[in-house]
Amino acid sequence: MVGGESDFRPRHGVLILSRAIFVGGTASNVGKSWMTTALCRLLHRRGVRVAPFKAQNMSNNSYPCADSAGEIGRSQVTQARACGLPPEPAMNPVLLKPCGESRSQVIVNGKVWRTLDAREYYTHVPFLRQQALHAYADLARRFDVVVMEGAGSVAELNLADRDFVNLSIARAVGARALLVADIERGGVFASILGTLDLLTPEDRPLIRCFAVNRFRGDRSLFADGVQMLEQKSGIPCLGVFPFAEGIHMDAEDSLSEEEAPQALSNVAILRFPRISNTTDFRLLTGAVWVDRPLDRQFDFVILPGTKSTVSDLAWLRATGLDHWIRAQHHGGAHTIGICGGYQMLGDFISDPDGVDGAPGEHRGLGLVPARTVMRATKTTVTRHARTPAGTVFEAYEIHMGTTTITQKLAPFAILEDGSHEGVRTGRLLGTYLHGALESREVFREIFNVDPPAPASQEEALDRMADWMETNSSPKHLSQLID
Repeated sequence: MVGGESDFRPRHGVLILSRAIFVGGTASNVGKSWMTTALCRLLHRRGVRVAPFKAQNMSNNSYPCADSAGEIGRSQVTQARACGLPPEPAMNPVLLKPCGESRSQVIVNGKVWRTLDAREYYTHVPFLRQQALHAYADLARRFDVVVMEGAGSVAELNLADRDFVNLSIARAVGARALLVADIERGGVFASILGTLDLLTPEDRPLIRCFAVNRFRGDRSLFADGVQMLEQKSGIPCLGVFPFAEGIHMDAEDSLSEEEAPQALSNVAILRFPRISNTTDFRLLTGAVWVDRPLDRQFDFVILPGTKSTVSDLAWLRATGLDHWIRAQHHGGAHTIGICGGYQMLGDFISDPDGVDGAPGEHRGLGLVPARTVMRATKTTVTRHARTPAGTVFEAYEIHMGTTTITQKLAPFAILEDGSHEGVRTGRLLGTYLHGALESREVFREIFNVDPPAPASQEEALDRMADWMETNSSPKHLSQLID
């Protein structure tokens, strides 16, 4: 935690510490993360010391910061890279990781704080808002510009008194705001004008411009639409932004199987209700996502990470997928468990303190001779590892509990300190190492095929900055960021 309220040096109720740009949306999934990342990269390329910030995020796709500082949302990790920075907890001070039954694990400043249901969570908003302001103040002291990302819609009237991720925090730090709308989903006039109309008199002036995102086709055909929106709203249009083809950015939550080209269709990935860290499978284009038993034999079956191992293990049994996984394995499939999926492959999962639900012991799938004990302390650490075959790779761990192999088996990997991690024997592989399958060399070693051609993240980030600069009005872009 960074100092107290006196550190903010308020001026007329506004925290004047650095320039702040706020990116808000008319709804969820309109492209706020994308726009924020593009602005971060654009400013970074212009030599500005810039950092990203999202006061509160909800995602089971997270990543550990260096030196075991904790975890933040994956989008803020990408935005940090766009700024040329290592990720740190201040960039996403409050992270909610849904774990079922309207409950979420609450991460504050990178560390597990509590597990709460929605009603309990709202009672702690004053404390969480203070943590978010402390984190912002920390970044604002160290950087020239902070690019802030909102969540959902900026006009959620029922949440206004509990908001600390949208315009209330933008107002508190004196940010200039960009409103983003998605024309592809339709109703862009109602989205923009309706959102602006619902804002309070104190929040309405924060919106300096709006952006029409994900336009397909000839944008000149919407010129009259832009004119109408500018006349009725009284604010300028930053630009009409085309749908960006071929640029990948990590999703907040699960992958979209519909967007993947057909490639490794002999691979099945279990779609757990509480699936996490789906970025592990970015190279597995064409894999089949499975949420019920399929009458088909696969070559590989993958049990991914999950926010709640015990609950998703119960889901496997309720759907009959536990028998299906065993049948697939006995039929010749290579079975791979990552993190929570690795825990499920073992004989037992013991949760004496009720960390993952009700206290007790739960029988696993029994494919790996292993026992897992859930503990309240969470492991969040980056790893340098190599496989026994000598393949070197980078990975990370984010999990509750420790797993003990009860027989002497070959490890999946050897860590930097020489210790053994996971298990790999016959057609079984279990590991806590997220990111292993993102290594092209590890991918080739496991699947015995070449992965898709790599996409340079630096190149993708530069393309996003080009997309922002090319499609923006120079005048209005300058007014927003200068």
